[in-house]
Amino acid sequence: MSSPAPRVPAPSVEPNAVEMDLYEVRKTIYPRAVHGVFATWRWAVIIFTQVVFYGLPWLVWNGRQAVLFDLGARRFYIFDLVLWPQDFIFLTGILIISALSLFLFTAVAGRLWCGYACPQTVYTELFMWIERRIEGDRGKRMKLDQQPWSARKIGLKAAKHGVWIAVALWTGITFVGYFTPIKELVAAIPSRLSGWETFWVLFYGFATYGNGGGCASRCASTCVRTRGSSR
Repeated sequence: MSSPAPRVPAPSVEPNAVEMDLYEVRKTIYPRAVHGVFATWRWAVIIFTQVVFYGLPWLVWNGRQAVLFDLGARRFYIFDLVLWPQDFIFLTGILIISALSLFLFTAVAGRLWCGYACPQTVYTELFMWIERRIEGDRGKRMKLDQQPWSARKIGLKAAKHGVWIAVALWTGITFVGYFTPIKELVAAIPSRLSGWETFWVLFYGFATYGNGGGCASRCASTCVRTRGSSR
């Protein structure tokens, strides 16, 4: 007959034991500015991508906008290339090749894409640069947030978010400018925009503000700074 299993004594509980939460309250992260070769390369890529994105709709090619996806006229202009509805198969092929190229690049060199050219990284870096220009470096931002609310603090915070909103709205206008001639679009602001133009300007602008400004304000910004500080 087997002997009974020994009893394991229950852990003693100290009378003055203190309960601890499993989750800690989120703390604000104040990233430092990163300098060096890789940070310089990142800014070079940011400047290049933003010059292309914001400048391409304003480029005139043979008397018209160089890149324009005119959905109303059912014509897509890409420099000298003009695609009609019957040529949609070619546009589909271009989009498929672009998507596969993106998948291949992210699989082979995903860190390069995420660290240098991903839109969220680009706009987070851009919005944090605006924050540093208005509120100061890491130490000044920490002191500013610890101070009680005052006219100066409210002014700095309002100026920062105002510039963020302006950049976000201009990004939305530029995005819609690829589907509506951008000169006509800008001339129609703010009273003569159509419903769908207004929707997409605000939607894309809000997405830019939420991604760029949100990551710059929350601890999500550490993903960018961690990559930079490890170099």
